[in-house]
Amino acid sequence: MAGFAVVAAFLGLFLLGFPVVLAIGIPSVAYLLLNDLPLDLIAQRSLYAMDSFPLVAVPVFVFVGSLMNSAGISRHIYRFADTAVGRLPGGLAQVNIFGSLVFAGMSGSALADIGGIGRIEIDAMKDKGFKPAFASAVTCSSAIVGPIFPPSIPLIIYGTVTGVSVIQLLLGGILPGLLCVAMLMLMTGWLAVRRGYPRAARWPRLADLWRDFKPAAPAIAAPVILIVGMLAGIFTPTEIAAVTVAYALFISTLIYRELSWAGLRAAAVEALGASAGILLIVAVAALFGWVLSVEGVPQMMTGWMLSVSTNPFVLLLLVNVLLLGVGMFLDSTTAILVIAPIIAKPLVAAGVDPVHLGMVVVFNLMIGLVTPPMGLALFLVADIAKVRMKDVLREMAPYYVPLVVTLGFITYVPAITTWLPRWAMGGP
Repeated sequence: MAGFAVVAAFLGLFLLGFPVVLAIGIPSVAYLLLNDLPLDLIAQRSLYAMDSFPLVAVPVFVFVGSLMNSAGISRHIYRFADTAVGRLPGGLAQVNIFGSLVFAGMSGSALADIGGIGRIEIDAMKDKGFKPAFASAVTCSSAIVGPIFPPSIPLIIYGTVTGVSVIQLLLGGILPGLLCVAMLMLMTGWLAVRRGYPRAARWPRLADLWRDFKPAAPAIAAPVILIVGMLAGIFTPTEIAAVTVAYALFISTLIYRELSWAGLRAAAVEALGASAGILLIVAVAALFGWVLSVEGVPQMMTGWMLSVSTNPFVLLLLVNVLLLGVGMFLDSTTAILVIAPIIAKPLVAAGVDPVHLGMVVVFNLMIGLVTPPMGLALFLVADIAKVRMKDVLREMAPYYVPLVVTLGFITYVPAITTWLPRWAMGGP
């Protein structure tokens, strides 16, 4: 029961307005003191969480987002997205979603997406008369594509923890990422028609598309280059972040030629600040996750789940419920480290494809990333747009529908995830 008391204390402090780090850290430290455990565990668990090679990708991908802004790459991506889909109902809101798909090929992170191209998208939407809260909601929901479409930090961590092929996981994220974008664009179109949102005056001509595609092409080519490189064995999946930085530097200096030393320094400083905040939460969440693990909270929930049924479809439904709840409280890295090893073995034994399960797990946790009370993406986008959290949540409400529908398709149509990896690997 102590584990559930820690969760309840976290919720109470969060609702009282405590910063996330304190809301997580205070109950965790109190648990150590009340159980007469050494306070050295705070440093031990934090350092253990930070001493992770896959986790190195987080600050590096954040740096990619900052670098793309300093080098003008985000601007080229946004201009092409505006030309390609700006005429659709919703105009710049659709551009926001499509731009996130393109940016996802280099960021690998929802937070990097919001911190990178999200700034440009929100400012542009506000200039066109969109409410800042709505612009924030669109940016937040579309950022989910970043950790699904390759490269992906959470999928790399999941593969490392469970032993599933990271290459197959990254390939498996392509179709779910495209499906999520389509669902979000449909919802945006429906809202745009109802609310009378502005859009581009005319459809683009082929000459317009080609004019704006050429500058964006190097960035659009990034995920193709990365996946081909992995399949060819040129570099390992855990080296994707470093390769992405090298590629971003290459196109910034030799193709776009807009990156200055001052811009590079500014990108590095911005990435340091953003990464420090993210990794501080990860470090504190690691202690929180350890407390829950020691108290057997995840194990109790999983044991109860497996006692209900051994049918894979029923188990997947229970996994969705479990992970949607977990994702509201734990960051994706901690949740994957704590939950994935527990649920992977019994579900794979029940007949669930391991790559399919990995996508179900990660997509659930990405929904948690935009769901209170934890919702790191919500906090970041609210800070960028300078709007109140409750206003963002009000505009986010319709977007939970396409996200849950996408989750349903991913869960119960496994081929959406598994077909492409099997085809690429020469399977049936």
